[in-house]
Amino acid sequence: MDTVRKPRVVVLGAGYGGLMTVTRLQKLLGTNDAEIILINKNKYHYETTWLHEASAGTLHHDRVRYDIKNVINPAKVEFIQATIEKVIPEEKKVILENAEVEYDYLVISLGSDSETFGIKGLDKYAFAITNVNAARQIREHIEYQFATYNTEVEKDEKRLSIVVGGAGFTGIEFLGELTNRIPGLCEEYDIDPKKVRITCIEASPMVLPQFDRDLVNYAISLLESKGVEFHIGNSVQEVTEDGVFFGKKGEEPEEIKAGTVIWSAGVRGNSVIDKSGFETMRGRVKVNDDLRIPGYEDIFVIGDCSLIINEEINRPYPPTAQIAMQHGEVCARNVAKLVQGKNDLENFSFDDKGTVCSLGEDDAIGVVFGKKIKGTKASVMKKVIDNRALFMVGGPSLVMKKGKFKLL
Repeated sequence: MDTVRKPRVVVLGAGYGGLMTVTRLQKLLGTNDAEIILINKNKYHYETTWLHEASAGTLHHDRVRYDIKNVINPAKVEFIQATIEKVIPEEKKVILENAEVEYDYLVISLGSDSETFGIKGLDKYAFAITNVNAARQIREHIEYQFATYNTEVEKDEKRLSIVVGGAGFTGIEFLGELTNRIPGLCEEYDIDPKKVRITCIEASPMVLPQFDRDLVNYAISLLESKGVEFHIGNSVQEVTEDGVFFGKKGEEPEEIKAGTVIWSAGVRGNSVIDKSGFETMRGRVKVNDDLRIPGYEDIFVIGDCSLIINEEINRPYPPTAQIAMQHGEVCARNVAKLVQGKNDLENFSFDDKGTVCSLGEDDAIGVVFGKKIKGTKASVMKKVIDNRALFMVGGPSLVMKKGKFKLL
């Protein structure tokens, strides 16, 4: 007697959206309902929203990640560690580096790539806070520059100069951690803190446009008091081995000598999206309300690869962990319905619970449930949010293992 083949659900990427989808699916579906496969390049998930801490050296890189096997049920989910090359939707196949996997339903949640905007030298001479290994490399590079300066007979001042391109969320959070880290580095390597130069260059006329101006002014004032020099309304025009050229459009660019350049001024959807031939805007796919690609009833795109318009302001929602996790919950319920032969899919509606931007270990700004907060109160809330993300994926045990408990 022939056995009926179970539908195969393949999830690409174990970031916030992908893990949320899988952990919810393993609760919604029984072992006889579907075959669930999760494919990810690494055997671990990393908290993208913590990478700025690992990059600055205020949090060890191992704290940022945890093994995927610790949060999936092996009886219901098969995990494949592999590099994803592209999707062939016409054949319902995912092409891996050394294999291929067929699917009945596909969830693409591959995260983002750094957006260079074609700036000369950026991809060669600048670092980007993109993953655990990149964060580790940044931390070690900065420390190497300080250590080398300490041992040089002829001091190269640019070793102590750090330029951050971008004053968005990642850039500001990294600056907050970096300004907390610098005093310790200076003490460790016998360097006068006054010799260190930290510069932030932002092309747009506004810093953190999603926040109230009072909160933004608080953040800028705090960082300036710790030595950060801001150049707002100026764009990075070229990155060289010796630093950056920047300036306003149409004006002669200035040069800042720097031994470290960090780029945090933009992301685009994962390159797999473009390689797969989907219609995109900066690597992101504009999806239907139910999170499926128009014309593909078997493919969902969530997280940073997904483009959804916020009708209130007629602009795309920013790619954040909060929205990716909410994508994952809705996506899991919709996939489960399709597996069970139902077609009344749920439309995604973003429930904005608030946003907090950290300014180092003990300071932050934010808006939570419509209320503005700053300082210690906001810093505590940031850690609560971080712990909540862990809890939603892995429950109390993951919070106990990886959570942040030094609230004050």
